[in-house]
Amino acid sequence: MPLAHPKRHLAIAAAASLMLAAAPVFAAAAAIAPGDGSASSAPKPPSVTVVSAAAGEIVSTAVVTGSLRPKEEILVNAELDGLAIVEILAEEGDRVAEGQVLARLSRDTADVTFAQADARVARASAAISQARTQIVQAEASLRQAQNAFARADRLRKTGTASEETFENREIEAQVAEAKVNEAKQTLMLAEADRALAEAQKREQMWRLGRTEIKAPASGVVSRRVARLGAVVAGSGDPLFRIIADGAIELEADVAEATLGRLAVGQKAQVTPAGREHPVAGTIRLISPEIDAATRLGQVRIALETVPGLAIGAFAYGVIETARETGVLVPLSAVLYDARSAQVLVVEDGVAHARDVEVGLVAHGTAEIVEGVAAGEKVVAISGTFLRDGDRVNPVVAVERHGLSGAMGVSAFSTEAPPFAKSPDGLAPVLGVQEPHM
Repeated sequence: MPLAHPKRHLAIAAAASLMLAAAPVFAAAAAIAPGDGSASSAPKPPSVTVVSAAAGEIVSTAVVTGSLRPKEEILVNAELDGLAIVEILAEEGDRVAEGQVLARLSRDTADVTFAQADARVARASAAISQARTQIVQAEASLRQAQNAFARADRLRKTGTASEETFENREIEAQVAEAKVNEAKQTLMLAEADRALAEAQKREQMWRLGRTEIKAPASGVVSRRVARLGAVVAGSGDPLFRIIADGAIELEADVAEATLGRLAVGQKAQVTPAGREHPVAGTIRLISPEIDAATRLGQVRIALETVPGLAIGAFAYGVIETARETGVLVPLSAVLYDARSAQVLVVEDGVAHARDVEVGLVAHGTAEIVEGVAAGEKVVAISGTFLRDGDRVNPVVAVERHGLSGAMGVSAFSTEAPPFAKSPDGLAPVLGVQEPHM
């Protein structure tokens, strides 16, 4: 058998040496099982967004809509019929004072009638003077007749005067007395005629004064129907409409469920259509009646005097129904069940379910009356995926303290910045997230 080649023997020997050297490495690798837990890390807890419970003020509001109406509208009309308008002195939007002349009517006929009444008064006064003169004359004749009668009576007793003369003097005295009475009655009639004439004169003075149409009270002219040359009629449309004192209010419809939260005197902010800034107001009146068809009630909100408000314009109001100061958390942090309300308080990376008493709720914020202290961290969005005692990876949300809504409520932002990452760097923080497997 021929001998092996020397180079081949050298290759075999080198391969055997390499196998002997690698044997400990393979043995160590074989000793490690693929599924052994000692070589892998434990599951990481879920990342949750937390916010700090903060002390602050919360305001509950109710939103209502309606139209602007005058608090009191004054209708100004002519009190005379059949006269033409000859002058107009007020326009829509003008502020007028009580007694200010708004328009004038033709007074030609009224002037003539007044002159006639004045003449009747003068005539009656002259008749009175004449009657008084007649009384004086009648009384003088009466005294003369009475004296003659007295002399005749004395002469008759002495036999100097005849019985006929005595009777004549008696009759003359009676006639003189009757004339005095007649003169007095004539005076009374003349005085009655003058009283009637004066009453007619006052009536004509009243009619003459009503040819000037005046504002019954101060305010703002909202509508003018009067036109030059138009003949007025007392039963026609009002010539002017005036907003008394310029006071405008919001007449709003309110759902019956909301009506119970409202009270006279509550503050409101009313924003008419087309205005950027609201107008301050106060509830003046709450209707005691609910419409059976619409289930709506009505409230009237008196507004501050602001130029540019137009009656009839649409407006919405935000009414402050309650205001409290306490510990505030996002409403999304409160979890309700049939038994109570709870929030998840995070301490040392562990979520603890804690019963709380919820007070005022408004604009996505809840007042915690009892159960959570200011400064404690709570899960921003509670849910059934977290239980009491679960370990979590808390991520503090960006908190924005300021005014939210129309009336001002401390607000919490549970939205993280667009590039916020959880501490493990696995995923952005958005509420509560399950760990990546």
